Amino acid sequence: MINILLVSPNKNSLSDFKTGFEEYDTQITWVESCKDTLAILKNNKFDLIVTDEKLADTNGIKCIKELILFNPMLNCAAVSSLSPDDFHEASEGLGILMQIPQNPGEKDAIKLFDHLKTILNLTEKAK
Repeated sequence: MINILLVSPNKNSLSDFKTGFEEYDTQITWVESCKDTLAILKNNKFDLIVTDEKLADTNGIKCIKELILFNPMLNCAAVSSLSPDDFHEASEGLGILMQIPQNPGEKDAIKLFDHLKTILNLTEKAK
């Protein structure tokens, strides 16, 4: 089972995206803020963390910066309205798997999940 953490104060903005993961063997957990994300990471392991663009206490990219300080091996993706170049500039060095468009749909989840499976398979082979 793949454990996914969705971080958003607005479940509606990621509801279609969440549906895209449901055809796979996944467990979805929701939190609203970066603070909640850091708290839940102390006792839980997630294969993927997806941050919405605006969170209850910060923005998604800033949250990922905090998460990477907590655990640099996290697989993260971020919803962002930035242009690809601006997103790259803002997230450089964070190892973000993918930029997700605003109001992502099922196809965006499937694309991200396929990318994640490749990374997880590479990790397994390295063990």
